[in-house]
Amino acid sequence: MTFKKLSEYFQQLEQNTSRLKITEILANLFKESKVEEIDKICYLSLGRLLPAYQGVEFQMAEKMMQKALAKAFGVEVEVVAREMKKEGDLGVVGEKFKIQNSPKDPPAGGSTGQAQFKVQSLLIGWEEKKKGDLEVSEVYGRLLEIAKESGEGSVERKINKMALLLQELDSVSVRFVVRMPLGRMRLGFSEMTILDGLSWMVKGDKSLRKELEDAYNVVADVGEIARRVKKTRSIEGIKGIKPKLGIPILPALAQRLGTVEEMLEKMGGKVAIEPKYDGERLQIHVGESLGEGGVRIFTRNMENVTHMFPDVVAAVKKEIKGREVILDSEGVGFDPKTGRFFPFQETMKRKRKHQVEEAVKQIPFRCFVFDVMYKDGESLLKTPFWQRRKILEEILSPNNQTLILTPQKVTDDPKEMRKFHDEQIKKGLEGAMVKQIDSGYEPGRRGFVWVKFKQEETKKGGGLADTIDCVVMGIYRGKGKRTGFGVGAFLVGVLKGEKYVTVSKIGTGLTDEQWKELKKRSLECKVKEKPEEYEVKKDLIPDSWCEPKIVVEIQADNITKSPIHTAGLALRFPRLVKFRDDKSPEQVTTTRELGKLFGMQFGKVEK
Repeated sequence: MTFKKLSEYFQQLEQNTSRLKITEILANLFKESKVEEIDKICYLSLGRLLPAYQGVEFQMAEKMMQKALAKAFGVEVEVVAREMKKEGDLGVVGEKFKIQNSPKDPPAGGSTGQAQFKVQSLLIGWEEKKKGDLEVSEVYGRLLEIAKESGEGSVERKINKMALLLQELDSVSVRFVVRMPLGRMRLGFSEMTILDGLSWMVKGDKSLRKELEDAYNVVADVGEIARRVKKTRSIEGIKGIKPKLGIPILPALAQRLGTVEEMLEKMGGKVAIEPKYDGERLQIHVGESLGEGGVRIFTRNMENVTHMFPDVVAAVKKEIKGREVILDSEGVGFDPKTGRFFPFQETMKRKRKHQVEEAVKQIPFRCFVFDVMYKDGESLLKTPFWQRRKILEEILSPNNQTLILTPQKVTDDPKEMRKFHDEQIKKGLEGAMVKQIDSGYEPGRRGFVWVKFKQEETKKGGGLADTIDCVVMGIYRGKGKRTGFGVGAFLVGVLKGEKYVTVSKIGTGLTDEQWKELKKRSLECKVKEKPEEYEVKKDLIPDSWCEPKIVVEIQADNITKSPIHTAGLALRFPRLVKFRDDKSPEQVTTTRELGKLFGMQFGKVEK
């Protein structure tokens, strides 16, 4: 497939907001694609080059792209910046310059030939082709080459190579290639819609979505799933898919229930109860096949953070008994003098790309390991939890200092469960996790296999059994004291399908530091127009919009029905708990979960 043809599909996707129509367009795109290119098409449609766990990023900020556009089309950078301010979309700006520089029209600031000669003189081995002739695989390869440029002079090489590529593409392709490195494809869908498209390609409907999602949860690479399905023209290629060392498994998630009696009833008999740590969810892969070091560490967002935790990598070599394992854990920073755990925001300071050794000294780390999903070539996903626990006890020594087996109590006594929970609260933890002892590990699922036990007393008659994770959708200007902060309130939303719907406008409950931090973050993801995936009523339009990038944890007294908010529900007396840098916008609370919390206020539990 030519990249021009792919961009025409992208244009169709951008122009449609109907989820069904988007799915049909994707299905047609996948039907037309070849086996060897369908994975690349999936990544490119999401604005990526590889799955998230590969950690390959474009490393091209807006100013670099402006320079590439200026060089490609023979205009001054100031002209590009001015057009960007007017259009609010650098992709549209690039498309506009491309049209102006076509053979039919004189270029906007210099001849096309002059611009091309200047760029080509700096590059060797990049043969120019006729516009529209570039195949998807070739454009993909060149984008990957640009992304991997590093070392001295890499910024200039990135700009030059991008400029030459833009010259060789048609105008619509320029629009999308410019947007990709900036993370602003504006197509309005995620991996889940791609799975729907694959189902539609095979069956003409979404009936295969569950099998496809189950496979994706085990091997978090939508490109590989697409390639397998395309190759067999069925879902035979994903049947029996097993975990792979080095590819993250989507983490199992927890549900919410109001009281321990409901937990015992819902989960059936005895349960395992463990401390709930407030840290960084880390999935640890160990095996010689992973190459140098033999360790990979992934976050819940499937980000490879191995290099950020050299102390954990060193501990793995000493403290794990097993040739190949995949472990689920919670990493928490602690004070070696007092033994007390650091708050979440302090723990998150360990996630840094630079000055890692200094961070290791300032914030020592412990990983509390609570599950094992794979050992020595065998998947343990369907193995009952009590058996996985025994395997964990064989893998981890009680004398470990860094990789520590999470304490556990098995009981069916509500009093014992409450006592255990209260003990964790006294230690400064969030509460407890309650788990079915006979269940398998359910990647990406939020069933009643795991249940959070945070607080009971606020459950009936008002109050929430848990906090809510939201996306910051927009910012309102400050008044009075908050004029200096630049933020007086902010709009937050939750997920409804692949749309974000509003649930609260928050103007109180933040410290001065939190207001300043919110302002800083909001400027980094500010956009001129409302993102396509937002559903907001006109009375709540903010002064400035934010891309769905900032995730916040919100506590509230209770949830009420609301005619104002597009979620249909609203938070009463909301306040910011913390910024959730460990979660992606796709992992925020859903309207379905919000509805459950609303029902729990009145003693209603999902059957």
